[in-house]
Order: sequence, then C-alpha cells, then structure tokens
Amino acid sequence: MKRATLLWIDLEMTGLDPKEDRILEVAAIATDWNFNEIAAYTAVKKVGSSLVEQRMVGEFWEKFPSVRDALIAQNIDGKNGRTVESELLAFIEEHFDADTRVLLAGNSIHQDRKFIENEWPRLDKRLHYRMLDVSAWKVVFDGKYKKRFAKPEAHRALEDIRGSIEELQYYLKRVKV
Repeated sequence: MKRATLLWIDLEMTGLDPKEDRILEVAAIATDWNFNEIAAYTAVKKVGSSLVEQRMVGEFWEKFPSVRDALIAQNIDGKNGRTVESELLAFIEEHFDADTRVLLAGNSIHQDRKFIENEWPRLDKRLHYRMLDVSAWKVVFDGKYKKRFAKPEAHRALEDIRGSIEELQYYLKRVKV
C-alpha cells in the first residue's frame, strides 16, 4: 500500500476565533511529496443552530452568503465532533505510517491547527509540530517577486485543499534546484 507523507486539511468554521467558533466542515487529502492524491476524506460536523446563527454574521459572511447558506443547510445532517475526529484518525491510520507524527499541510494551516487543538485533542496528538503552510510561500513570492497565484475562493473545504496544492505547485515550478 502506498503510504502518504502529507495530510492536507482545510476547515470551514463559523468564524475565526478557535475558542468561540466551531468547525462546520472538514476535508483531508493524503498525498506523497509529489502531491499525488492517495485518498480523500470529507465530513460535516454538526454545530448547534443557535451558535451558527450567533457566529456566522459580519463582513465575511455578507460577502459570501451562498457559502454561508450551504454550510448552514448541510449542518442539519452533520456528525458529532467525536465521530468526525475518530474518522480522521482512522483515515490517518490507513494512509500514514503508524510510528511517525503526521505533517499537516494547507493554506494558513496554523489557523486550522488552533481549531484542531481546541476541538480534536486526539487528532492534535497525532500531528507533527511542523507544518507545511502554503501561505508562507505566497508571502515570499508576492513580496519578493511580485508573483501571485490566482486561487479561486470557493470557501469549501475539499476545493480549497486542491487549490492550495495547485498553488504550492505553482511556486515550486519557479524554484531552481
């Protein structure tokens, strides 16, 4: 069986405060170092409707009302957080070596990691302290070389991961080894 080396994760949340907001949707893609997709996982995590109504307000949600409405609509059929965390751990068990901590990858992945630390402590323990953050590449290439990747803003977990992988490949094509 092919073993993965990177766990790409993207979360959609009610907002950006890991203490007050909650994860609504998660996607994970296991890849190798060539970014070949080995397996994918998606889930909807159920969040109380009163919290959703209270937290999913403001400028961001006004700018993306169709995303907000889709996340709210799917919330009805979501799973509890413990179940989603267990499924993610099973996904990791199936695709990653058991004796190493998993390297997390994504765009601004440090923010997603805060939510993982807060809501999924068993998953957090399985992850390496180092992370592959595509947004760091974005900062360097934009600031130093004025090169920008036109990443679509789907604000849906699985599409956002695939966009992040494409973005990193864009930057890596410009690196001479």
